[in-house]
Amino acid sequence: MGLFLGLDSSTQSLSAMVVDTKRGAVVLDESVNFGGALPQYGSPQGFIPNADPRIKHANPVMWAQALDVLFERVTAGGFDLGSVRGVSGAGQQHGSVYLRRPISGGWSSDAPLHEQIGPLLSRATSPIWMDASAGEECNEIARAVGGEPEVVKVSGSRAIERFTAAQIRRFYKLEPAAYDATAEIHLVSSFIASLLAGRSVPIDLGDGAGMNLLDLQAGAWSPALLEAAAPRLGKRLPPPVPSTTQVGVVDDYFVKKYGFRSGTPLFAFTGDNPSSLVGMGASEPGTAVISLGTSDTVFAAMRQPRTDPRGFGHVFGNPAGGFMSLICFANGSLAREAIRDRFGLSWSDFERAIREQTRPGNDGNAMLPFFVPEMTPKVGAPKVELFGDDDFVAWRKPAATVRAIVEAQALSMKHHSDWIGERPTSILVTGGASRNRGILQIIADVFQAELKTLAISKSSALGGALRAAQAVEGTSFKELAATFAAPDPSLDVRPDPATKAVYDELGARFAERLAAL
Repeated sequence: MGLFLGLDSSTQSLSAMVVDTKRGAVVLDESVNFGGALPQYGSPQGFIPNADPRIKHANPVMWAQALDVLFERVTAGGFDLGSVRGVSGAGQQHGSVYLRRPISGGWSSDAPLHEQIGPLLSRATSPIWMDASAGEECNEIARAVGGEPEVVKVSGSRAIERFTAAQIRRFYKLEPAAYDATAEIHLVSSFIASLLAGRSVPIDLGDGAGMNLLDLQAGAWSPALLEAAAPRLGKRLPPPVPSTTQVGVVDDYFVKKYGFRSGTPLFAFTGDNPSSLVGMGASEPGTAVISLGTSDTVFAAMRQPRTDPRGFGHVFGNPAGGFMSLICFANGSLAREAIRDRFGLSWSDFERAIREQTRPGNDGNAMLPFFVPEMTPKVGAPKVELFGDDDFVAWRKPAATVRAIVEAQALSMKHHSDWIGERPTSILVTGGASRNRGILQIIADVFQAELKTLAISKSSALGGALRAAQAVEGTSFKELAATFAAPDPSLDVRPDPATKAVYDELGARFAERLAAL
């Protein structure tokens, strides 16, 4: 029994969580917000603002510096990182980092980590999961392998703008000299793990499945998809490995500066969504998960692999073995924040607008909620439309607009997750908005399912800690979840059966609007 560290490099922050398997308790929970702690990178929401709304890049040097800031905070608070027996973690999926040479030989303790990373980059910025600029490249990849059905059959997803294959192809086309100078390409997850190891480490299969490059059945890079994306790409990618693989030990840089024990094992980092599947206690089929974060996602372990006939859903690797389904919606918290900020509301105001000032169905007022380009459904540019009475359409009804954005998001989740083939009666909810009971009530009513919320909201970091514990101690994920991922009964939200007819009718109208896009 011991202490295990999980890290999560998400869109807007880097988080650390340590679990104590002997006590059955979380003993550390710390985060670094990129915009707040590292304003010099000009990324208030975790990415660099761009006049083109399709382009979303971040500076990987910022992620490296965040590691130092995080561990400085942890040790300044008195926590002994030398007590940690294993480390794993996650990164935002699909983002990619480009290096002139593989990381090797460890880091010098004479200079900050971020100063050592900068010279290694062959591409100054990293396209992240929100980037929607690679539509042409998606079409080229699909044509090269015989069409979208073949891409879905091999990789589990159609060719997607934010997925790594299209982003790599766009880089190769626009900056061929920089591509030629690139020796190695990492995902965010394997990049963060490589920083910790002081050497380049493999890519986890679960996260690798979100690249449009992995042959899911073979568990290896697909030669056809590699060739379709860019020349000699296979030589530039670390190999894919199972999530349970030990990929190295914590580098001496972190031992000397922050007191990690020499030889602390480091296990493959996965994507934030597969990691959340473990952290939510949903690694076995039967329970759906909704994550309310920068993006909103709906995911679940799969009884058998199946694909979305509309091409929006995805199949990734389950860190516990097998596969998981996932549907991602770019217009998550950023869209909710746009409404909040437009009307100068607090999150408490947001909740009151739903629970006290409006009613299900919103008196016919509805919204198409695409404040940023959307991948589910495919909307290439921001598109926000209001339907209803004159005051609502003129943006003069704050409470109704709050309900409209959340109802639209919940209806879209339900509509676009029907291909999974199971209608959940219970849903686990995580993410920043999972504490807002107004938002949760709408989701419960739309799905007509009970919502259960974890007492701990950082499920991806928790998943990393549990994966490290499982790898070192051999305890099953089911046992670990019973201890660390039990839902908080005080946060349960039950559906109102009287709302079913309202949302069935509203859902049909919403589907018609989507079909007309």
